[in-house]
Amino acid sequence: MTPSSPFDYAPAPESRAVVDIKATYGLFVGGEFVDGHGTPFATVDPATEEVLAEVAEASDADVDAAVKAARKAHERVWGRMPGRERAKYLYRIARIIQERSRELAVLETIDNGKPIKESRDVDVPTVAAHFFYYAGWADKLEHAGYGTTPLGVAGQVIPWNFPLLMLAWKVAPALACGNTVVLKPAETTPLTALLFAEICQQADLPAGVVNIVTGAGATGQALVAHPGVDKVAFTGSTAVGKAIARTVAGTSKKVTLELGGKAANIVFDDAPVDQAVEGIVTGIFFNQGHVCCAGSRLLVQESIAEEVLDRLRERMSTLRLGDPLDKNTDIGAINSAAQLARIRELADVGEQEVSGERWSPACELPERGFWFPPTVFTGVTQAHRIAREEIFGPVLSVLTFRTPSEAVEKANNTPFGLSAGIWSEKGSRILEIASRLRAGVVWANTFNKFDPTSPFGGYQESGYGREGGRHGLAAYLEGGQR
Repeated sequence: MTPSSPFDYAPAPESRAVVDIKATYGLFVGGEFVDGHGTPFATVDPATEEVLAEVAEASDADVDAAVKAARKAHERVWGRMPGRERAKYLYRIARIIQERSRELAVLETIDNGKPIKESRDVDVPTVAAHFFYYAGWADKLEHAGYGTTPLGVAGQVIPWNFPLLMLAWKVAPALACGNTVVLKPAETTPLTALLFAEICQQADLPAGVVNIVTGAGATGQALVAHPGVDKVAFTGSTAVGKAIARTVAGTSKKVTLELGGKAANIVFDDAPVDQAVEGIVTGIFFNQGHVCCAGSRLLVQESIAEEVLDRLRERMSTLRLGDPLDKNTDIGAINSAAQLARIRELADVGEQEVSGERWSPACELPERGFWFPPTVFTGVTQAHRIAREEIFGPVLSVLTFRTPSEAVEKANNTPFGLSAGIWSEKGSRILEIASRLRAGVVWANTFNKFDPTSPFGGYQESGYGREGGRHGLAAYLEGGQR
């Protein structure tokens, strides 16, 4: 895609040379990298389909060794350490993340496919901010209201859409509260988690406090089901979340689940249209739509629908799809062939179902890699699959409404309940509508804004529990809510 102006952008590629990708990676257990006993797998660059590295798969025995290492570290060192001392390690990790931010951003982009400007300007700075924030809590837990007793060993399973950020969301509060961790990254994006293991070594974090086991679903299942795990934290699909809930049912394990979403982005007739259009683009096309809280359902008031869609078309014509390492790129690569197939399937279903039109900016997709253009469907109704199912890609469904009550009914007509957005110049309308929306996070005149001091989580099939803020401590302390 090229801008609708007489100017063009010269390529501005970030150098791959800033990161040293090893040919093979092992597991990180007990403070050391060790061989796995499963079948190694490849992680690939989704923009080129190039094999980046061979990664060890953790067997059940490897998971057991990691949990035992975490238990030993918790009982002998970390669980006994005063909060002020734990804070020093968290601060040290945060500073190293800042020092190695360029390396982390490039590696995240190569392994995930997201644009470098998102990894550089959003993901990595927010990762460091989470470690700084929870370092501040480590010696103040008695003021949080959940007690000061850690749970023990936390088994954490994270997704591929924000690999390093999801790691920070889970690891930072767990360590601040005195827990130790066994973390399993997604099989398609393990590299920044393994680089984080190196950062733990660089920070002299005691052995076994953080352990990282790589693999696919079976590895995650072994971790979740392990009897030595006291707490399970998962971010991912609703289907897997339900399976985890069934696995831990009847045990004493505490669980937090952050699952799928189908967020409504509601634009009223008094909204600042240019600002709203920018928020619509950010809401659905940020990170190629690989966002659980993406504003994938645009609800626009009927009287301004034509104007909003015209402005949206114009804005989308300026989006640039291509090399994720190019600093000009807005839309990167889809993370995997499997995810691309899922997006294509639902987009094709949408084309058959809707009475409106399907449109994307004119662009030429690269020959290699996994790519899907930003796509908008108009004429969508609540009955259509693309309005009900999470596509997890750059696909926007447009619905209209006439009254605020109709907007609320349509927004809430979903099994999910993770997020929503409201665009209006009237503060009273924003507050009134927000109070009626069944969503864990509601943004007003903005979208996809995150801060470590603010809790995040959902209702219904979007999961339960909160991550971030003071509320994020509850999941890792004996006095927490769950």
